[in-house]
Amino acid sequence: MLGRLRHMLIKEVLQVLRDKRTRFILIFPPMMQMLIFGYAANLEVKHVPTAVVDYDNTQASRDLIARFAASRYFDVRRLPADQRQIPSLIDRGDATLAIQINAGFARLLDKGQTAPIQVIVDASNSNTALIGLGYVNQVAVNFAQDLSMSRLQRTAPLILSGIPRVVLDRRPWYNVDISDRWFFIPGVIGNLIMVIVVNLTAFAVVREREIGTLEQIMVTPIRRVEFILGKTVPFFLIGLFDAILVSAFGTLWFGVPLRGSIGVLALGTILFLMCVLAVGLFISTVSRTQQQAMVTSFFFIMPAILFSGFGSPISSMPEALQWMTYLNPLRYFQEVLRSVYLKGSGLDALWQEMAAMALLSIIMLTISVLRFQKSLD
Repeated sequence: MLGRLRHMLIKEVLQVLRDKRTRFILIFPPMMQMLIFGYAANLEVKHVPTAVVDYDNTQASRDLIARFAASRYFDVRRLPADQRQIPSLIDRGDATLAIQINAGFARLLDKGQTAPIQVIVDASNSNTALIGLGYVNQVAVNFAQDLSMSRLQRTAPLILSGIPRVVLDRRPWYNVDISDRWFFIPGVIGNLIMVIVVNLTAFAVVREREIGTLEQIMVTPIRRVEFILGKTVPFFLIGLFDAILVSAFGTLWFGVPLRGSIGVLALGTILFLMCVLAVGLFISTVSRTQQQAMVTSFFFIMPAILFSGFGSPISSMPEALQWMTYLNPLRYFQEVLRSVYLKGSGLDALWQEMAAMALLSIIMLTISVLRFQKSLD
């Protein structure tokens, strides 16, 4: 058995190494995707195109506009003289957010009254709209506080010294600079491993069936278990190699710290690889051509990424979908990656995620192997 299995493994490895396209796919695309996601994927909104209509034209209104222009979150591109120009600016995409300062703004402030300003935002992108409105409110609140403090400093400095103030002392744990890159890079590692292993496993078996060599292999003395191991073990090793490659690239290039144990990370990676190998094997049983395998893998990969908490928190999803995420191995692997990388967590904190992936791998591998054996009949 070991001799036949060894020959099967050598055949699969040589087939991968001989194919220049496969060699290229295994190395360069994962690194390029890691590079692109590392720089492009973030949750922070900066340089929002902004238009400001100032009907007041006073020192106070100009001071407020200067605060928006000095902020890295706003890019004041247009200063239209009439509010009727705002719809066209937003429609053309020249402005995502428009601020209107009404006449009498400074006069109301001098009287100690509320001076409203109008904010118009393009909400077709709800994320940008919500974050942009939050930034506007922050700038306006700081402007009002500075104005009040300056006025009290001039008129009643003794009263100002007696006013109690609350100062926020921020202490972010695990990610001191609150960098989106540190959050996304570990998640990208899990996504890339899943995409590579699922596609390679599914395509390899389907390719054998498509070109007619599967029947030739099955009439040889090789057993079905040996054939399954010969088809999955090489891609397990390839997935492990790519996991090391993209992890090292993310750590060294982007400076994401690996604070936890490499052993814990390796255990989580092995359990996750077993899960995605089972998925690729199952896809190969329901596909007759490589095109079918590609489409089928797409229908698994996209929901798996969306339900993993990679881009949006699982807690914000509808309750029914939150329950569905417990069937997604990528959910647990994302938690393992981020906890090991950023928190330095060990098995005492991650044993539930490890156990869930182990259970899912056993169930999925059993179903996939039985289904695969049936498809060979």
